[in-house]
Amino acid sequence: MNRRQILTTSAVAMVAATGGAGWAWWRTHSGPALSDAEQSLWTQRFDQPGGGELSMTPLRGKPLVLNFWATWCAPCVKEMPMLDAFHREHQAQGWQVVGLAVDGPTPVREFLTKVPVAFPIGLAGFTGVDLAKSLGNERGGLPFSVVFDRQGAVAFRKLGTITPEDLSAWVKKLS
Repeated sequence: MNRRQILTTSAVAMVAATGGAGWAWWRTHSGPALSDAEQSLWTQRFDQPGGGELSMTPLRGKPLVLNFWATWCAPCVKEMPMLDAFHREHQAQGWQVVGLAVDGPTPVREFLTKVPVAFPIGLAGFTGVDLAKSLGNERGGLPFSVVFDRQGAVAFRKLGTITPEDLSAWVKKLS
């Protein structure tokens, strides 16, 4: 090899090494690590009232409103149409809504025949209370909503009924 070939090869190797080091740094410094509760959520699977399974894994990567609810919870029932409207209006922009019913399958199926929603519903049962607590619902009350950012981390939490103003603020801050 002549001197020019050696210099060119060295320059290419240096650029590759620098790029690799930069990529490795970015991967380890691209944001805070997810908490154990957040990591656990993205591995969860729930039965769905109409059959089939709701896997949380493919939902990571887009903003998500996760709503814990029950058919016996009047404020939960009241906010379902609003959540459905939000889902329909914002899904094209990447927003997702998931309802986790802390309830039995039969009441949930009966409720959804009367008040159908376009977003997925998972049957969390009473284990959903533990999941909600791990995500910040220390009191265990309903409704309880958690908003996740694109990285899968909790961005917002709300115990009690969501308002249209809450949804607008969350969209504004995460878009």
